[in-house]
Amino acid sequence: MERLADADPTVVLTGGTSGIGAVAARKLAATGATVAIVGRDEERGRRLADDVTASTAGTVRFYGADLATQAAVRRLATDVADTYDRLDVLVHNAGLSSREHTITDDDVELTLAVNHLAPYLLTYELMDLLREGAPARVVVTASGVHARGDLAFDDLRLEEDYSAIDAYARSKLANVAFTVELADRLDESEIVANCFHPGFVPSTDLFRDASLQVRLFARIAAAVPGVGTTLETGADRLVELATAPEYGQRSGRYVGTDGPEDPAPAAADPELRERLWRVSADLVGVEPDWP
Repeated sequence: MERLADADPTVVLTGGTSGIGAVAARKLAATGATVAIVGRDEERGRRLADDVTASTAGTVRFYGADLATQAAVRRLATDVADTYDRLDVLVHNAGLSSREHTITDDDVELTLAVNHLAPYLLTYELMDLLREGAPARVVVTASGVHARGDLAFDDLRLEEDYSAIDAYARSKLANVAFTVELADRLDESEIVANCFHPGFVPSTDLFRDASLQVRLFARIAAAVPGVGTTLETGADRLVELATAPEYGQRSGRYVGTDGPEDPAPAAADPELRERLWRVSADLVGVEPDWP
C-alpha cells in the first residue's frame, strides 16, 4: 500500500506509548503519517505525542484507554471515528503477561482480554473506517511463543493451574489464528491482515505484570549484548508490515524474524479459527458474520 507515502495516511497504533510501539510511532510519523497512539499512561502518551509532532513531518495524537475492558475499547473506537474519516492502518500492538490469574469486569481472563479480544473488538468497531481507507491494513504483533499455545475452549477462564506463560502463549496463538481467519474473510476486499513476531525484546513493558522471576530475567537479558532483540529492530518489523509495498499485497501471513513463514498448525486450522472467531464474537457481544 503506497498510500503511506502520500496524502497524510492515518494509523491507529495500540501499545504506542512505550516499547516498540513508541519507536514505531516515531518512525511512522517521520513518513508524514498521522498516528493515533493508544495507551494507559496519559502523561507519557501526551508527552510522546507532543514531542513526535514537534520533531517530525507527521502528527501524533494520544488516546487513553485500558484495553482490558470492552467498554473502553468501544469508547476508543468512537473517539477515533469522531476524529478521522478513514483509517489506512490499524496496528494491534498492545499486550501484557499477567503473573496473577485475573478475571476482568467482562468475565474474561485478563491476558486473553487485552491481547486477543481487544484486537478482535476494535477491528470490528473500526471496519467501516478501514473500508473508507482501502487499500488498508491490519497488523497484529504476535509472537513465536504462539507455537506452544493451547486455546482450551473448555477452560477459557483458565481456572485450573493458571500459568502466566501458558496464558500468554494462548493469547498469541489466538492472535495468529485471528489474523489468518480475518484475512480469509477479507479476501475479496482491499484490506489485508498480517501478523509478525517482533523477537524477544527484553526492554519492553510487556513484562511489567509478569512474575518477579520473569522480570528479573528480562532485566538481565536487556543488559547482555547479543541477547534478545532491540526496540529498534522490533519496531522496524512493525513498520515494515504497515508500510512495505509487498505487505500491501500479501494477506494472512505470519512473519518471523527472517520473513514470512508457516505459523503453528493450530493457527492455520480452519475449524479452530472458525471456532475462535465465533467464541470471540460471543464474548464481546457481536454477531459473528463479519466483516
